[in-house]
Amino acid sequence: MEQLINDLLAYSRVSTQAKAFSSVDWNVVLTKVRANLRQAIKESDASITADPLPAIPGDETQCVQLIQNLVGNAIKYRDAEPPRIHISARRVEDISPDIPQLESKQGWLFSVSDNGMSIPAEDNERIFELFHRLSTRGDQAGTGIGLAICKKIVERHGGRIWVESEPGRGSTFYFSLP
Repeated sequence: MEQLINDLLAYSRVSTQAKAFSSVDWNVVLTKVRANLRQAIKESDASITADPLPAIPGDETQCVQLIQNLVGNAIKYRDAEPPRIHISARRVEDISPDIPQLESKQGWLFSVSDNGMSIPAEDNERIFELFHRLSTRGDQAGTGIGLAICKKIVERHGGRIWVESEPGRGSTFYFSLP
């Protein structure tokens, strides 16, 4: 119950305790996430790699929370193999226009890819809803609020978040930021 209350508070704070945007170096964000998740990374033998990441306007605390939730989930919802997580960002202008989720043709497209459990296609939208958990993952601790927080953070930053997953190959969470 305490964890649920804390998570609900974190969800509400995305709006109520938001900071003004400033330049956020996403390489620094990733460094902070690695430090925050140091124990989970060590225990799971996770490997986290990243391409060079941009510096763009945002709320740094929320950007850390966003990446930490995505990386933490990749560590938590893994298969038998140690987690392999890769983070990248590309300018939207440099990407093929065949990505329907991109509403704007400017900004950045981030991805967080893992080799963990796949997500059934019918759950690709629902996993971002408050309290939605995949029934096959009921043995994992959690409240089902983490991805809802991610969605709220991305939307506050003017972007969109979605997931693509393939059985046996893991998942890639994408989010766009202007």
